[in-house]
Amino acid sequence: MPVEFIGLISTAQGSETHQTSGPAVDRDYVRRIARAHEDAGFDKVLIGYGSSSPDNIQVAAYAAANTERLGYLIAHRPGVVFPTVAARYFATLDHFSAGRIAVHIITGGNDAEQRRDGDYLTKDERYDRTDEYLDIVRKAWTSTEPFSHDGRYYKLDDHLATVRPVQQPHIPLYFGGSSPAAYRVGGRQANVFALWGEPLAQTAEQIAAVNQAAAKAGRPRPGISVSFRPILGPTEELAWERAHHILTTTRANIDAPNSIFRQFRARYSPDVAPQNVGSQRLLAAAAAGELHDRALWTPLAAATGAAGNSTALVGTPDTVAQALLDYVDIGVTTLLIRGYDPYNDSIDYGRHLIPLVHEEVARRERGEAANRTAIEPVPAALAANGATASAG
Repeated sequence: MPVEFIGLISTAQGSETHQTSGPAVDRDYVRRIARAHEDAGFDKVLIGYGSSSPDNIQVAAYAAANTERLGYLIAHRPGVVFPTVAARYFATLDHFSAGRIAVHIITGGNDAEQRRDGDYLTKDERYDRTDEYLDIVRKAWTSTEPFSHDGRYYKLDDHLATVRPVQQPHIPLYFGGSSPAAYRVGGRQANVFALWGEPLAQTAEQIAAVNQAAAKAGRPRPGISVSFRPILGPTEELAWERAHHILTTTRANIDAPNSIFRQFRARYSPDVAPQNVGSQRLLAAAAAGELHDRALWTPLAAATGAAGNSTALVGTPDTVAQALLDYVDIGVTTLLIRGYDPYNDSIDYGRHLIPLVHEEVARRERGEAANRTAIEPVPAALAANGATASAG
């Protein structure tokens, strides 16, 4: 099965090492970075969600209008809009994009961030609401008859959508989280379950938990996405030199006066314990050691308080490709990769990294197909015909 690659785009140039300047929405940059990802061979790009960020559905619509093939994974926080309204938003955009939309469900792991959009539920309540929310969204996308709903969080009567997604049976649902509640709801609802980049052993444990939750819900195993920040260099020495430079610059930016990171100090801080389990797990991996497995490097997670996917894979393209394949070997189907120089790194990934992974996966699939052919029993009728022909 081919591996899916997902990148990330935003509405302005910026990262932990490149502080954002200029307008919050730079149309030219959005167009350029979307096209760069398309040219690089990415399957999709994630567009994040934040209480202070530009509306990502409109960003996806604009980017889709300026690309031909690239898919858009739109982060969505249940509870911000009514589920039938969200279903219409995404189904309509699926038509305008010719079936290139997917939705990434983020239930929310930070109470303060949730309250900025008026959400005062507890974390457990948010996950229960997400479960109910997605049941309604799925019905709105698929039902051919009016339906009603009377639940704990939502009530509606006689709903029937006139617009359904291009993609059937519905738009793909990705789901992020690392807590038992996330496994439970994501295992029941997700087509792809998204994790941040932990060491292989811990990632395998999470995959097993997700698969167990899906089996308990009577669903097939979802795909598994894992996120990394690859740092490439033409040699191992240059890759590590670049990695340490990124770490130094990131730390300086977090501490700089008037830095955007200082505005969100509670989020980008190694001194404040994060509420969400995903960040807690990344910080635990960082505390256990700087380097794990083949190339997983954790100091950037420690420096930023693990605010988002923040573990790096460091090395030459060959080293990082092999590290990504190690995750494929334990069941990962989707690789979300983004760099610290977002535009230029996306181009480099397309030139030097993505092809290596695709080529190796294809080589393995050819080998498996050849092995299956070699050991398949010859049908009796065909064997008899062959024996007759030989006797003749």
